[in-house]
Amino acid sequence: MKEILYRLFDHQYLGREESYKVLQGITAGIYNEAQIASLITVYLMRNISVDELAGFREALLEMRLPVDLSDFSPIDIVGTGGDGKNTFNISTASCFIVAAAGYNVVKHGNFGATSVSGASNVMQQHGVKFTTNMNTLRHSLEKCHITYLHAPLFNPALKAVASVRKNLAVRTFFNMLGPLANPVIPAYQLLGVYNLPLLRLYSYSYQDSRTRFAVVHSLDGYDEISLTSPFKVASNATEDIYTPEQLGFTRCNSEDLDGGNTPEDAALIFFKVLKGEGTKAQTDCVVVNAAFAIQVICPEKTIETCIDEAREALSSGKALKVFQQFLEINS
Repeated sequence: MKEILYRLFDHQYLGREESYKVLQGITAGIYNEAQIASLITVYLMRNISVDELAGFREALLEMRLPVDLSDFSPIDIVGTGGDGKNTFNISTASCFIVAAAGYNVVKHGNFGATSVSGASNVMQQHGVKFTTNMNTLRHSLEKCHITYLHAPLFNPALKAVASVRKNLAVRTFFNMLGPLANPVIPAYQLLGVYNLPLLRLYSYSYQDSRTRFAVVHSLDGYDEISLTSPFKVASNATEDIYTPEQLGFTRCNSEDLDGGNTPEDAALIFFKVLKGEGTKAQTDCVVVNAAFAIQVICPEKTIETCIDEAREALSSGKALKVFQQFLEINS
C-alpha cells in the first residue's frame, strides 16, 4: 500500500488489475484505517479513471453475497451521494412510486455517510429489519414489487470501510462504487451523480454492461433530478438536457428539498411524501425521478406519459399502500 500511495500522490493511475487487488486487500483487512483513509483522499483530489472504477467494481461484485432475482427484471434508483445538499430521501421515495406503478424494484442502499439520512437510515427509522434471507426478499417483490438490500450485508468491502467513511464524513470513491455494486446486478438502473465528469464516467462504464440505464445530473450540483435547475440525462441511446418548465414543473429552491437535521426528520418527510402530504416541490421532485426510471424500463413511452403514470401512482394512494405492505413483510 505504501508503494501504491506514493504512486497515487505522484498523480499516477492504477490499472484495472491493481484496483481489483487493492479492494480485495481492503476487504481482507490487510491495510490499516490510516492507509484506507489516505487512499480515499486521493479520489477527492482527482477523478477516478474508467479502469480504476472497473477494477474496484469487479472486486466488489466477485466478493458479494450473490442474490439471484433476475426473473423479476428489477430496476434500482440510486444516487451516488456526496453532493453536499442534504436532500430528503428522494431516490428511495421514487422507488416506492415506481413499485406502485407495477414495476419491480430492488433498492440497494446504505446509511448516510455525507448526509443526515441515507436509504438505510430511513428504512431503519420505519422499523425495517435488514435481511439476506432470499425467501423474504422474493416474497417482498412478489407482494409489493419492491425489496431492499442493505449494502454492508451483501458487500463485505463496504462493511470493512464503514467506520473510515463515517469518521471522514466526506464523499469517497465508495459513493461512486455503491450504485455499481448492487449484488442483484439489476436489469435497469437510474443513477444520479453530482457532477458531469461522473456522468460521463458512468455512461462509459454502463456501455460495457447489459444494464439499460439512465444517468442524471442537475446542473447546479445535485445527484438527482432536483428541479432546481436544468438537468442532464444520459442513457444507452441518447443524451439530453431538460428544464423543469419544459416538462410542466415549477422550478424549486434548495430549501424546498432539505432533509432536516436528524434521521427522524428525514423519515417524517419521506412518509409525508408517500402519504400525498408532501409539499409541491417535494412531490414534483419524487415524481420526476420516478418518471425517468419508468422510461428506462419502457423507452417507448414518452416522458410525459411516464410523469402521468408516476403521479397517478402517488396521488391514488398506491405508493402508500405499497410502503405499508413492504413494512408488514420487512419489519
